[in-house]
Amino acid sequence: MRNYLIVFLGAGIGGAMRHSVNMFALKLLGTGFPFGTLAVNILGSLLMGVLFGLFSTIWELHAGMRLFLATGVLGGFTTFSAFSLDAALLYEQGHLALAMGYIVASVGLALAGLFLGMALARYFS
Repeated sequence: MRNYLIVFLGAGIGGAMRHSVNMFALKLLGTGFPFGTLAVNILGSLLMGVLFGLFSTIWELHAGMRLFLATGVLGGFTTFSAFSLDAALLYEQGHLALAMGYIVASVGLALAGLFLGMALARYFS
């Protein structure tokens, strides 16, 4: 139960950070392109890479702190960072075809799911 609370608190912080970036981008750049989401995905992936690099080389953080930072804060900020890490790890382990399949399946099926959900919502409303 403690781990869920750790993730919950981190995700709240990450979600508030994501909202702040989105609002800043909207004010600065307007609504013609999702600059905020793009920035969050890039920044979240960069931060996930930094954290993973530090976790695997320098830092010996408690598992709770890893959960708070990676799953909680960065997960609340953007799940794209976890997707990017998973794809990179598959690639680094020498599974190029698996990494590419994961990328294509994740993006393609997520978009298909989104469109299916929109269609279902429209059909039943």
